[in-house]
This record gives sequence, structure tokens and C-alpha cells, in this order.
Amino acid sequence: MSPKRRKTRQISVGWVKIGGDAPIVVQSMTSTKTHQVEETLQQIERLHSAGCELIRVAVPHEEDLEALPDIVKNSPIPVIADIHFAPSYAFRSMEKGVHGIRINPGNIGKEEIVREIVQEAKKKGVAIRIGVNSGSLEKDLLEKYGYPCAEALFESAMRWSEKLEKWGFDNFKVSIKGSDVLENIKSNLLFAERTNIPLHIGITEAGMGQSGIVKSSVGIGILLYLGIGDTVRVSLTDDPEVEVKVAYDILRSLGIRRQGVEIVACPTCGRIEVDLPKVVMQVKEKLKDIKEPLKIAIMGCVVNAIGEAREADLGLACGRGFAWLFKRGKPIRKVSEGEMAQALLEEVLKYKSEL
Repeated sequence: MSPKRRKTRQISVGWVKIGGDAPIVVQSMTSTKTHQVEETLQQIERLHSAGCELIRVAVPHEEDLEALPDIVKNSPIPVIADIHFAPSYAFRSMEKGVHGIRINPGNIGKEEIVREIVQEAKKKGVAIRIGVNSGSLEKDLLEKYGYPCAEALFESAMRWSEKLEKWGFDNFKVSIKGSDVLENIKSNLLFAERTNIPLHIGITEAGMGQSGIVKSSVGIGILLYLGIGDTVRVSLTDDPEVEVKVAYDILRSLGIRRQGVEIVACPTCGRIEVDLPKVVMQVKEKLKDIKEPLKIAIMGCVVNAIGEAREADLGLACGRGFAWLFKRGKPIRKVSEGEMAQALLEEVLKYKSEL
């Protein structure tokens, strides 16, 4: 049973709905220089193919601003402009047609400027993401708390949310992010308990490789399990496509959204009679382009094999140099170790045609 989500009001970023009864939205950010239009659009297309539903682009320079109309026109998913320190870029990004802007009031400056940005967004139908980060809290909150703790992050998020609502604007979501997992969870919990505003969740500066994935999975996974989160980005020092894949792995592990192939494989142990890691990698490579939600079981011995294979859409129950190929719990045929990956691919393609 998937977690029961917190009830939030629904907003729109372009044609994508966030909050309410909409699915949890997966997003990412381009790593290209935005003014390199062709490279940026190619990366957006790859991310879209991987399942990305919203894309944020950096707008730190004039040339990036000038590139926005072409990117917005040709992007298959809504485009959000990432704005820091330069409020004029927020206004000009909206003029260029972006579907959303991300601002951090802590580094925008005066409240009146933030209000003018909000009024312009309301006029143009542009969504806003209020970003509250541990690295850019307002000076008075740092003086009050001494450091960027969960309570300081929460207070900043509440402060600006209340202002936007007072100014008659509700097409916004909030992100409260820090690199400390526990502080991040606590600050989002505090906010979620007191509002119905959609939350974008993630662990900022999570890092690279296994440590970044683990940190993100723990922080994001706990919040999702508690029903918190309407859109998510896994922030890794890696190719953005990896962020999208990890995000769907997290969502799938909690039964929230299923996309692509889920491979269930037993741990290595002395009972295994085949080169199980090799078989799993071969199968993973063969099935990497499958988008339909499928559960594949690859079991290395008879102890768990038949039971797990029964629960999967398709599965391999391995013996010494061979495997039984299962479909919905029923054995189909016996295949050699060298044929396993290809045989499973063939059955997946047949299975897809039946869906």
C-alpha cells in the first residue's frame, strides 16, 4: 500500500499540475549552458525521454535570457527559469515566455522587489517556486537562530508564503532544502503541518555516486513515506538523467509511481550456481529502454526462486548453468545461462504486446 499523501492545493506550471490529486512530479535541471540552445534542448529531450516532467534552466547571464524563447518554444516539457541575485532577470524571463520562475527571496533583496515579481507572475500566469536554502537564509533569521537550523528554514518559508498569499497570489510551491538530511526532514514536516501549499522536496548538494544517491533516497524517501512532497528532484553531482532515474526508483520503491523495469534479485551467497551479478547486468542492459512498468525477478537458487518468480511479471529461477523462465508464476521453458538475458528480453517484448 502506497503512503497516504498530505492534501495540498493544486497549482499549474504550464500544462503540468502539481499538488491536489496530481501524481508526484519528477523534475530536474539542465547542466548545459543555457545560451547553448541546441545542446540544452538535446539534454531536455533526453531527460524527457527518461521521464522528466519539468525542467529548470540556469539564467545567470544576458545571453541565457536571450536563449529562453527558443528553449521554451521547442521544449517538450514546461521550462522554469532559475533566478538568483538579479531581480530584473525574473521580469525578463517572464517576458520571454517561461512557465515558471524559481526565486530565493533571501538573495533577491528588498521585499518590494519580490512583491513586484509576484504581481508580474500573477499577470502573466507564471508559477513561482519559493526556494529556501540553508546557504542563503535572511540575515535576521541567522542572527535569531545562530545557524541555518530546521526552525530557521521553516520560519523563512512561512514568512514568504504568507506574504505571497497576502498579495493575492497562490500559484506557487515551496522548497525547503538543506544538505543535512535530518534538518531537511524536520523543516519540511514543520511546514507541512501548518499549510496546504505544495512542496518540492529534495536534498540539496547531496553529492555524487553512491553517497549522493543514498543521502537523497533516505531524505526524500522518509518525506514521501510521511505523505509529504508534490514534486521531487534528486540533486546529484552527475548527469541529470541519473537524477530522474533515481527519482523514479525512489517513487517505485514506495509504491507511488511505477515506470520502467524493476529488477528484484537475491543477494549473493554460497547457494548460487550461476554468475548472478553478470546475469543481472546483462538483463538490465537489455531492458534499459523499456518504459512500461514491469517487475522482473532474477533469483539465483531454489530457496527463494520460485516464490519470488511467481510474484513478478516475468522471472528467472536459476540453477547450475541454467534457469527456468517464468511468466506470472508459471514456468515457460528452461534456458541456458548464456541465453538468459536474451530469452527474458524476448518474453518482455511479447508481454508488452499483451498489455
